Amino acid sequence: MNTKQVIESGQAILGIEFGSTRIKAVLIDEQNKPIAQGSHEWENQLVDGLWTYSIEDIWKGLQDCYADLRKDVKQQYDCEIETLAGIGFSAMMHGYMAFDENQQILVPFRTWRNTNTGKAAAELSQLFNYNIPLRWSISHLYQCILNNDAHVKDIKYLTTLAGYIHWQVTGKFVLGVGDASGMIPVDPATKTYDADMVAKFDNILDSKGLPFHLLDILPKSLSAGQDAGLLTPKGAKMIDVSGHLKAGIPVCPPEGDAGTGMVATNAVKQRTGNVSAGTSSFSMIVLEKPLSKPYEMIDMVTTPDGSLVAMVHCNNCTSDINAWVSLFKEYQQLLGVKVDMNELYGKLFNEALKGDTDCGGLISYNYVSGEPVTGLAEGRPMFIRSAGDKFNLANFMRAHLYGAIGVLKIGNDILFKEEKIKVDRITGHGGYFKTPGVGQRMLAAALNSPISVMETAGEGGAWGIALLSAFQVRNSQKYSLEDYLEKVVFAGNQGTSVAPTAEDVAGFDNYIENYKRCLPVEQSAVDHK
Repeated sequence: MNTKQVIESGQAILGIEFGSTRIKAVLIDEQNKPIAQGSHEWENQLVDGLWTYSIEDIWKGLQDCYADLRKDVKQQYDCEIETLAGIGFSAMMHGYMAFDENQQILVPFRTWRNTNTGKAAAELSQLFNYNIPLRWSISHLYQCILNNDAHVKDIKYLTTLAGYIHWQVTGKFVLGVGDASGMIPVDPATKTYDADMVAKFDNILDSKGLPFHLLDILPKSLSAGQDAGLLTPKGAKMIDVSGHLKAGIPVCPPEGDAGTGMVATNAVKQRTGNVSAGTSSFSMIVLEKPLSKPYEMIDMVTTPDGSLVAMVHCNNCTSDINAWVSLFKEYQQLLGVKVDMNELYGKLFNEALKGDTDCGGLISYNYVSGEPVTGLAEGRPMFIRSAGDKFNLANFMRAHLYGAIGVLKIGNDILFKEEKIKVDRITGHGGYFKTPGVGQRMLAAALNSPISVMETAGEGGAWGIALLSAFQVRNSQKYSLEDYLEKVVFAGNQGTSVAPTAEDVAGFDNYIENYKRCLPVEQSAVDHK
């Protein structure tokens, strides 16, 4: 079939991902290749000191994104999407979406970006003997309990953004195991919530006199490929306001953006990993065995099929670079020079390759928001140099590219230097790698590991969740997820690899020592503004 016939016959598959700044839809054909796209730009809002997106913005964004996809299909193929072989939804992991018995949200959605849960996360980490990050749903819930928030007693459902959307369009209160592992830890053996930790938390709920236990309010955990329900007539209208999309389409288990990133980079197999670097960044290393002990900087989650993953999550990545590039754009406009942003990014990123491997002593902190890995509750973007440092454009740009992944390096040094974790392949994806070869080289130096980038990496998590839907509805061979990706989707393609040089590795090590020494300066900026 040609592409138009694939769409008209309902054989295409749709993946939609809610990212931090963009909602993206990707339509794929029977060969898992993207054939149409749609998007919607959005921004989180700071309301009463907490980062949130409104329920209205969630649905308006989904509908606008889907309408943009329909427009692309119409322009390219002169046809309409009436039905699909499958649909998948993914979104930013973690956070807090609590609903009452009428499925009404009790407090505004609290995103992964919030760092107000320090006391709760610390107490739970001690109780569970397991690192519980600030952004996990269980931290948010417990912090609300500690704060004696009035809404807690009314909670009937607690889920993530991906889980919420799936629930509303299918009627099924479920969650992919990867996303579920960011609510409360998952046992890799059972692929559902850790029973011992659930029991310990239930004791807290009982002691507070709350009228529910944890499993009463959490979505059911599902592995990739399991039945997660069908699109309802109401759900179809919530996605496609034009009324063309029909009900009855299988919808795969909803996943978090970390899980879809692993799928999109063929990194669900043990001894593989990936780094997603955009507005925020995180690395995911699929482990052969558990770590020797808990680490505050490392979160333990799972792949979409339940394998244990060591995750280093950083709240900040490219936002500060983008701000500086915008400054250069203003300067060009001031001179009357026409600005091509792709060219501007490309030239500035490539200039960084000419810089000293240690950035000449310059340091960049990209902390637009707080950064739990380095202990900062709030962020202050900051550029530091001393009078004797080599201050030029190449070192300036290199310092910002290093700074964007500095926190990532600090966390991964634990895995590679202390735990002696072995990996066969790490794949990068996200805006940080858009300029060929530059971000790869910087990350290779940071992790002292070869870094691969695939041509498909730019498709990102929306493509990843579409692949999970394809795994559910097209896996006639009954492959495991890792084999399906390896043999069907990627067919041996491992992308273009850049290996670290000894000089770059030594330079980044020097940079990161300066970076760590000056963290009190960053803290002081937080304290005094």
